[in-house]
Amino acid sequence: MNTNPAQDTAQGRILIDLFLSLDGVAQGPGGTDEDTSGGFRFSGWQAGYPSPGTGPQVEAGMHGLDALLLGRRTYDIFASYWPLHTEGESGDIGNLFNRVPKYVATRDADIALDWAGSTRVGGNLAAEIAELRATHREVHVIGSLDLVHTLLAEGLFDELNLWVYPLLLGAGKKVFDDGALPAVLRLLEPAVTDDAGVTFLRYGRTERVPEVGTFG
Repeated sequence: MNTNPAQDTAQGRILIDLFLSLDGVAQGPGGTDEDTSGGFRFSGWQAGYPSPGTGPQVEAGMHGLDALLLGRRTYDIFASYWPLHTEGESGDIGNLFNRVPKYVATRDADIALDWAGSTRVGGNLAAEIAELRATHREVHVIGSLDLVHTLLAEGLFDELNLWVYPLLLGAGKKVFDDGALPAVLRLLEPAVTDDAGVTFLRYGRTERVPEVGTFG
């Protein structure tokens, strides 16, 4: 299987969207009770650090989205939140998320998926993602850190969108663990930093692997 069909414009793309600290922690950004596992003290760190640029960038990046691929924890959070938020400032994203198909990566074959348009995947993730690419033009993975680790390890993504906050959180679940597949990423557009110091980085995956050498 070609693990980088981004070069094939006839196929859809898998985009990973993540908020992380400067030291790479992406655990529990959105709320104080989102993810405190492992004794994590800073669940809700993104909500506690307002960023004027992040919201507009996120909304702009959702224009092509026609499916979501989520891990189990993120799915449960989204399923309890977005059906109730279809008006006001978050209404556009809420309506979009409610409308598009949702794919939930889990090994639990008996999971109850009550959010309309939800389907379980995870029996053969590589084959299922190939199917998603054939069916959709732009599948977004939001949060879902355990799933992201699998996608990074197997090279099953095309674009990596990172909002890096100028925070050091220390302990916590990191985006890049020792299992990531070595790869050279390509910066797709210049980095953008807002007034709060949050930097948006947009990378595309390539087939290149890091090379080594010695400075003369």
